Amino acid sequence: MKPFRQNVAIAIDGGGIKGVMVARALSILEEHLGQGAPEIFHLAAGTSTGSVLSAGIAAGLNGAEMYALYMGLGPMVFHRTIRSRLWPLFRYRYPQRPLKQALQAHLGDLTLGDLWGRSPRIDVVITAFDLLENRTRFIKPYKPDYADWSLVKAVLASSAVPTYFPIVEGRYIDGGVGSYANPVYVAAYELLFQLGWDPAETTLLSLGTGRVPVAHDVSRANRWWAWDWLPRILGAFMDSATDQQVHLVDTFFQDLDFRRFQVDLHQPIAMDDASALPVLSAYGEELARLILNDITDRAMELGAGRPMP
Repeated sequence: MKPFRQNVAIAIDGGGIKGVMVARALSILEEHLGQGAPEIFHLAAGTSTGSVLSAGIAAGLNGAEMYALYMGLGPMVFHRTIRSRLWPLFRYRYPQRPLKQALQAHLGDLTLGDLWGRSPRIDVVITAFDLLENRTRFIKPYKPDYADWSLVKAVLASSAVPTYFPIVEGRYIDGGVGSYANPVYVAAYELLFQLGWDPAETTLLSLGTGRVPVAHDVSRANRWWAWDWLPRILGAFMDSATDQQVHLVDTFFQDLDFRRFQVDLHQPIAMDDASALPVLSAYGEELARLILNDITDRAMELGAGRPMP
């Protein structure tokens, strides 16, 4: 692995329970570097499950601790009940309480403002979508509007996936609603224009939560029904938006040591499938191997630093 530069930032995608693979990869990276994630990264940006991990880094948790958190928390948060099985009859599938209690136990009563007052200072960017104002909010510790927000509230807002969890305060839902399921462009903007880091002295890691395999039955697309199209359209939208963020950073931040890592899933894994934890842990070890060997995601090859055609 190429050495990191003076300043190191991390951006972590959304993906529900699939965040366990990132936690596992971080724990292996820590063993390799002999440092914990809070010592390695001084900027962490995350969406949804990425916000859990970014907040954990900001609060001082290392990768091993976050991996243990996911392994224990997954079956509790995504506990299958009548509500989860008959979810179209309810407003959401899972109650917020188990996740909130776990976050409270690990993040405590830290506010966003507390993070900015620490030494060494750490910056964190958490995305959430505001239904009331119909826009994405970029929750940051130095912004007056968010200084009094608890870190737990910010993570719950970013993780409130529609139909899976209840809306936070009647207005905030998952930060991946829109263009920021992959918050890497947000991280690049933050480190350059807000923190004033020199890109030539900065490494930015972007960690995905698994690329869903492409359907191979497109030859029968003219026979698909409406319910066949819906998951494919949503999947294409998410993958396209995720790769677009990679391309934007690769194009407009060329002096940056930018590394995007992603694993290809052998089959789709639902964001609430807690039974997949062993498989996801193995994917996390694969993700770590990619990081340690600098095998970056093929999305970085789309433009090779050139504007889109």
